[in-house]
Amino acid sequence: MEQGLPITVIGAGSNLLISDQGLPGLVLCTRHLRDSQFDVDRAQIIAASGEPIVRLAWQAAERGWSGLEWAIGIPGTVGGVVVMNAGAHQGCMADVLTQTEVLNLNGAIETLGLLDLQYRYRSSSLQGSDRLVTQATLQLQPGHDPTALLTTTRAYLEQRHTTQPYHLPSCGSVFRNPKPYKAGWLIEQTGLKGYQIGGAQVSHRHANFIVNCGGATATDVFDVIHTVQHRVNQQWSIWLEPEVKMLGQFPVV
Repeated sequence: MEQGLPITVIGAGSNLLISDQGLPGLVLCTRHLRDSQFDVDRAQIIAASGEPIVRLAWQAAERGWSGLEWAIGIPGTVGGVVVMNAGAHQGCMADVLTQTEVLNLNGAIETLGLLDLQYRYRSSSLQGSDRLVTQATLQLQPGHDPTALLTTTRAYLEQRHTTQPYHLPSCGSVFRNPKPYKAGWLIEQTGLKGYQIGGAQVSHRHANFIVNCGGATATDVFDVIHTVQHRVNQQWSIWLEPEVKMLGQFPVV
């Protein structure tokens, strides 16, 4: 900050599309900020921002604590899940988060509750802000059969692996679901499964993923996103809003 450099904070980068030109200034990655504490009496997890949410989902299920089964297939960190209000299988971070600590540009720690975060579908007040998530407190429901929870968790994971293109690199789920529709269904019905620019392709397995078939640039992915938006809008009069966060310089369209 004293040098006047722009600062970008990322976690695991699992739902990001970063420009081919890179990012200016300083990039901070929180994925190595790992620490978690399990409060057995309260069935709470206090986790640092770099903890993989998948690891916490397994650990909670093993303890018979329900509430994180939905997170098993999300390849992100606690900090990213907090900022994005990430979710799956009808669950999301807003369902379990009680508070989060953030570091502001002045070096002060703030504690934010749910009301402060203004959670909505894949959205929070932290998006676009200069505050860095340092840890989060999750409230889970104890007293469940660990075997049953592990079975459910494995089933969710298997479902994601069979319906989503985990076998190829991607920037994660691309578009928000415009209720009452699913973005993937709209894209598929528009006939865009397999549509490709350069090395970037609308996945045959799940149309809301754009996969790297080899040598794809960020601009390739961006161009596919733009084409999908226009084609879906032409057929359905629905403009798909990106869920993936785009950082850096992209073409003006």
